[in-house]
Amino acid sequence: MSLDSTKADDIALVIEEAIVSGELEPGTVLRQEHLSEQFNVSRTPIREALRRLAALGLVSFVPNRGVRVRTISREELHEAFMVRAELEALATEVAAAKVGPEELAELEGAERHFATISKDLRSREPGEARRSIMGEWVRANHAFHDVVYRVADLPLVEQLAKSARRSFSGPAVWAPGDHSIDDLYAKNAEQHRAIRQALAAGSAEGARALAREHVMSSFHMLESILEQVGGTWPQPKRDTARLRA
Repeated sequence: MSLDSTKADDIALVIEEAIVSGELEPGTVLRQEHLSEQFNVSRTPIREALRRLAALGLVSFVPNRGVRVRTISREELHEAFMVRAELEALATEVAAAKVGPEELAELEGAERHFATISKDLRSREPGEARRSIMGEWVRANHAFHDVVYRVADLPLVEQLAKSARRSFSGPAVWAPGDHSIDDLYAKNAEQHRAIRQALAAGSAEGARALAREHVMSSFHMLESILEQVGGTWPQPKRDTARLRA
């Protein structure tokens, strides 16, 4: 593997994390010259990193406009959730037959951590106070589901499911404008507990149904959030955000 290829891998990972965490919002312009300066590399690994991100569906090349962090329509969003719901239901069903005491303890820890953050989130006023914790909320949510994926040990299913969830991971997407959906946040955390309990009981069928219901419930929550902001994504920034390399 060439040095440029290795650099491209590293740069792609940094930009992917910035997109998934919400640091780079949908529609943000990614300028190759600025990225080249920021990462102190030539444009060759920058172009390769952007191509890899495009293959993941995280950025798009727009003719005569450069590269932008990808936006997603409601229809695409719904499809991504449906795909993830089926894949996560499958992984959770398989995990029910494999999970052991150590994994259940880890899952319970992840569930409680997410519930704590969710409670903290609901106690905050909408706006910057909530946005400042959304990255932690997203990561805690992923941590719970990642335990299930690891126990299921279905690499392709995990890869496809995580690809689908990249479409709607950013905190800027999940942060609502008011308190009207606080009950949906609470329900989201409660569903984690129900999934863990079904896994602990070894109920493959029950765990599968709960996992699917949970993912689609998350879609309805996100749909409600988008309606609060007029059904649009946050306005794009004019230039590349400064990334933490």
